[in-house]
Amino acid sequence: MTTKHSSTYRWTASVVLFILFSTVSLAQLSETAAWSVDLASRYRVVPNITYSVANNFECKLDVYATRNASVPVPTVIFIHGGGWVVENKESSMLSFLPYLEMGFAVVNVEYRLAKVSLAPAAVEDCRLALRWVFLNAKTYGFDTTKVIVTGGSAGGHLALTTGMLTSAAGFDNVPDWDTFGGQPKVAAIVNWFGITDVNDLFAGPNMQKYALSWFGSLPNRDELAKRLSPIHMVRKDLPPIFTVHGDRDQLVPYTHAVRLHEALNKAGVPNEFITIPGGRHGGFSREDMLRIFSGIKAFLQQHRITQ
Repeated sequence: MTTKHSSTYRWTASVVLFILFSTVSLAQLSETAAWSVDLASRYRVVPNITYSVANNFECKLDVYATRNASVPVPTVIFIHGGGWVVENKESSMLSFLPYLEMGFAVVNVEYRLAKVSLAPAAVEDCRLALRWVFLNAKTYGFDTTKVIVTGGSAGGHLALTTGMLTSAAGFDNVPDWDTFGGQPKVAAIVNWFGITDVNDLFAGPNMQKYALSWFGSLPNRDELAKRLSPIHMVRKDLPPIFTVHGDRDQLVPYTHAVRLHEALNKAGVPNEFITIPGGRHGGFSREDMLRIFSGIKAFLQQHRITQ
């Protein structure tokens, strides 16, 4: 572990511990603090595992593994957002606390941003992170029949591509992808306001600078963007997909979620779509978040991924 990564992790861990235990009084633990203590006793954290090296960049992930699990446990692969150009895996780590509460193991993934490698690097990395989860399932107690992938914004896009692509698409740059007797398949995708039509962000009223930055001056930009757009990956054998999107999102058009939902319905793919009225690009209210996670839990229970 480099000094930079080590100090970043120690700082992040200190912040999380402060948040978890700041509600503890000398006389009595609050309900939230008691839950935090229970959570800390149930999980061990293995930080900054290198799952791939590309362009001299070490792609890392953190594992939140269940302690002393008697059977493999459902596992969520969490992918941070940031328009493929900013943020890191530490920036969104509190977002997956509800999955820990539901009993999931968590794999928190970092990938190459545009300043390191242009598209499709981030997609290739996240596919390799999925492969790593399957290769290391026995070591960490992952149930490979109950792996879900989730993320928000660009992380939502990467969650969708990770779960929807196959090696035939040409983004799996390893010779032994079929090590598992078949390609790794996810059990469900939870998409938080993810980009589903990348080309739509290059020009016109929906143009976004972050999308242009991810592709830079690539000569095959439009063709590659189409290949990286989940709206063009819809087929009947996809895993169940849960989508959340605010209808006033200023960074990823709400129509991206609407069109994906319609295409999934047409293809007969099990899916659920929650609209947040007046919702912008995240930052939803407490009431909205409780409704969303109640919906996610029910969706995962419906598809027998969690209890």
